[in-house]
Amino acid sequence: MAIEVGNVLEGTVTGITKFGAFVELPDKKVGLVHISEVANEYVKDVHDFLKVQEKVSVKVLSVDDKGKIGLSIKQTKPAPEKKEFRPKKEFRPRNGFESNRRSVAAPVSFEDRLSRFMKESDERLLDLKRNTESKRGGRGASRRAD
Repeated sequence: MAIEVGNVLEGTVTGITKFGAFVELPDKKVGLVHISEVANEYVKDVHDFLKVQEKVSVKVLSVDDKGKIGLSIKQTKPAPEKKEFRPKKEFRPRNGFESNRRSVAAPVSFEDRLSRFMKESDERLLDLKRNTESKRGGRGASRRAD
């Protein structure tokens, strides 16, 4: 059978590296199965999935001008079932800014929220200024001449 893109062939693993596995195809040609094409799950080490001299079924992904053959084992197997999407629970902060608000039952107008935000923002800015000014002033004054 000719080695053409899309064909599924039988081959033998001839070598394993950290980036994939080399597979000998019919006609004594060798192609590379990249580590990302070994299995449908995360592959940290190719040795965990393949052994040298193991017979594998591979799909031809690419054949370049230099004769390099890109292969996939993953694409010869059926895709795993996707997990059902479950929306996450609604976000509710446990402490901090949100816990200081009024109860959810009493709606707060935009103007009230804005004035509260401005007040808290001004307080935080004032605290920040106090802390930075006290750290800047005392560097040169504390040195004494001996």
